[in-house]
Amino acid sequence: MADPKGFLKHTDREVPQRRPVDLRLLDWKEVYEDFKHDTLETQASRCMDCGIPFCHNGCPLGNLIPEWNDLVYHGQWRAGIDRLHATNNFPEFTGKLCPAPCEASCVLGINQPPVTIKQVEVELIDNAFVEGWVRPEPPSVKTGKSAAVIGSGPAGLAAAQQLTRAGHDVTVFERADRIGGLLRYGIPEFKMEKRHIDRRLEQMEAEGTVFRAGVNVGVDVTVEELRAEFDAVVLAVGSTTGRDLPIDGREFDGIHQAMEYLPWANRVQLGDDVLDDTGHPPINADGKKVVIIGGGDTGADCLGTSLRQGAEIVHQFEIMPRPPDERAESTPWPTYPLMYRVSSAHEEGGERVFSVNTECFVGENGRVTALRAHEVVSKGGRFEKVEDSEFELECDLVLLAMGFTGPERVDLLDKLGVEYNERGNVVRRDDFQTTVPGVFVAGDAGRGQSLIVWAIAEGRSAAAGVDAFLTGETLLPAPIHPTQAPQR
Repeated sequence: MADPKGFLKHTDREVPQRRPVDLRLLDWKEVYEDFKHDTLETQASRCMDCGIPFCHNGCPLGNLIPEWNDLVYHGQWRAGIDRLHATNNFPEFTGKLCPAPCEASCVLGINQPPVTIKQVEVELIDNAFVEGWVRPEPPSVKTGKSAAVIGSGPAGLAAAQQLTRAGHDVTVFERADRIGGLLRYGIPEFKMEKRHIDRRLEQMEAEGTVFRAGVNVGVDVTVEELRAEFDAVVLAVGSTTGRDLPIDGREFDGIHQAMEYLPWANRVQLGDDVLDDTGHPPINADGKKVVIIGGGDTGADCLGTSLRQGAEIVHQFEIMPRPPDERAESTPWPTYPLMYRVSSAHEEGGERVFSVNTECFVGENGRVTALRAHEVVSKGGRFEKVEDSEFELECDLVLLAMGFTGPERVDLLDKLGVEYNERGNVVRRDDFQTTVPGVFVAGDAGRGQSLIVWAIAEGRSAAAGVDAFLTGETLLPAPIHPTQAPQR
């Protein structure tokens, strides 16, 4: 136990401060200030090393949280990162982007602010890179077997690293021009600077993983060529079909899916020559009245991006009612709580509008100029219109951030012949193998839209399935029990 009285002596939960809003809106750097090591060690001392550590259950990766909290408290940072890497390939991704279900299930969180688990995690890995402790771990023995991983998001990268370290020859295919999937082009720079991806890719390449960006498998490489060249295939293509809003006026220019909008800002920060004659990317919010439809993380990403691009005004619509300020009774401990949250983007500006439904878009000369909407109330799981609540709001850029409905099928999945479940996701067995022998699926393509921590856990679990398929047995860990994976 870190400090038997730590949670009694240090009742305050301390996390890094966010940079002042007026300052951070001037750049695209990450929003948090540095955090002192001694302050972090004090925070780690609040961990009670519970007899039943519910944080383990809250984390799909099964991170050994009390153990590395104890190591950090005692200043044993090298041992701490080794313990963290034992269960998590990429703590820099989860530490910056995961909503921390582990903290929601922290026992201390029953009647005090929970332990700052996520911050301990990210400080451990950032310090490890600074100290030079993150080094390539190439396999000592090669199996002579090969595997293709399609998709380079967190699930694909986790599967690839595990399989490479198991001794297989692994090639990762990515249809975008850079490796990283949604980490690269979907997550704004102010949430995670892309140098965190690049330094991890350097490690993976040194271990032997081969990356092929700009290759659309199913088109540039046929399914027949893929199956002939590789002994196994891992589908980590994500859930990339955006949920649409098929209402009158949807055809107007100026209405875009979030993932049509967000990548352009990231490309600018990466130095790509994508600016037009006015000095802006093709889709941008400069000087515009923006409406974001969707109140989740993707909507917040659109909000922060719009504000940095110089939007005149931004409204973010959410059809659900405003959550309560404290944990809702419907989500008791140790479940992830339904409650009102304010992200860094929400601090920066814009207006959040709850319990509203968009009726139609209005436009002139083929471009959107406004939308009509009304308020709703939730009754029995359905949304009913509030009488006389209609309103019209001017806008010239609408961003749809309502989630994703499943993986794209045409170029690859249908040609492979995989089957789909009732939700449109790829069917897989207990070992994450699809209905096509030798073809496995990991992450959102099989699970449905989910969290980054689930993607890494699924990538690790699928790698164990592939390793067993290729060699007859496996020593690779599979953090997700078969009953936790969606079944056929």
